[in-house]
Amino acid sequence: MEFKDTVLKRRMVRNFSDKPVDIQAIEHIVDLTRHAPSAGFTQGQSFVIVTKPELKKAIARTCGEEGYVQGGFDPFISKAPVLLIPCVSEAAYHRRYQEADKVDDEGNEIVWPVPYWFMDTGCSVMIALLAAVDEGLVAAFAGSQDLDALRKVLNIPAEVTPVGVIGIGYRAVDVPSPSLKRGRKSDAEYVHREGW
Repeated sequence: MEFKDTVLKRRMVRNFSDKPVDIQAIEHIVDLTRHAPSAGFTQGQSFVIVTKPELKKAIARTCGEEGYVQGGFDPFISKAPVLLIPCVSEAAYHRRYQEADKVDDEGNEIVWPVPYWFMDTGCSVMIALLAAVDEGLVAAFAGSQDLDALRKVLNIPAEVTPVGVIGIGYRAVDVPSPSLKRGRKSDAEYVHREGW
C-alpha cells in the first residue's frame, strides 16, 4: 500500500468485529514503533499488549467506556481483539540527559522547554496506527481517565505513564464520531508560510 493511501485510510474506528487478529501482525506493528524518534535515543517508550478479555474490560473501565456506550457507541475498547497501551518514562529521559554526552558545559541536565517524551510517544502511537492500516487492520485510540487504575491493572511501574489505549482489530459497522461534523480547518488556518 502506498504511504499516502495508508494515511488517508487511517481513522479512529468505534467498533471491532469478533474476527481474531494474528499475533504476528501485532508483534510486527509494535516492532515498527521502535523506529519512532527518541530524544537522545533514550527509548523511553514501551508498549503493553493485552488480549485477555477480563483485562480488556478492566482497561475499558479506566477509559470510561460506559460513557461511550451511553453515547451510542459500541463497547469498542473492551471489544477490540487486541489492546496496545503505549507508555513512556519521563525519568528515563532525565537519566539519559544527565549522562556525560548530554549535559551542558556546567554538567547540568538541559532545561526541557517541551516534554519531548510525550512527543516521542506520540510518534510511536502514530506509527502503530499507520502500521495497523498497513496490516489490513483498523485502530482506535482512547485516553484513560484514571492512570493510577490503569497502572494497577497492568502492574505498570510508578515512573511509567500509560498515555492511552489503542484498540486494534478488524472493522465492524460503527458510528462515526460526531466531532467529524466540524470538518477540517481551512488551509489558511492550518498552514502558515514563513511565519504565523
